[in-house]
Amino acid sequence: MRIGELAASVGVSVRALRYYEEQNLLASVRSPSGQRHYPDSAVDRVRMIQQLYAAGLASKAIVELLPCVVTGEVTPELLDRLEAERDRIDKQISDLVNTRDRLDGVINAATSARNTGRPCPQ
Repeated sequence: MRIGELAASVGVSVRALRYYEEQNLLASVRSPSGQRHYPDSAVDRVRMIQQLYAAGLASKAIVELLPCVVTGEVTPELLDRLEAERDRIDKQISDLVNTRDRLDGVINAATSARNTGRPCPQ
């Protein structure tokens, strides 16, 4: 599939796909006219790249980790790195849940105050 087709199917910009190639996260084959062509498997790969970016990994880390994420084959060093990234993500999730709970407390207090006509607690 061509770059525009891949971008549309995954919901990313063509520019992002070019960046992924520059960072060695994604590979294409060039046609004689210079157009990029990707295998169908590129859709899942781009989704995985996006998920790893969304989880806060830098492109350098993704380059190192992506092969073992895709194949399941890991060295002891990469396993340590994967576990460290997982632990970091778990901490982020915990922090987000705590923040959400605090916001829920403020929302509930404000809603209760509004419904009873009392001033909102500080």
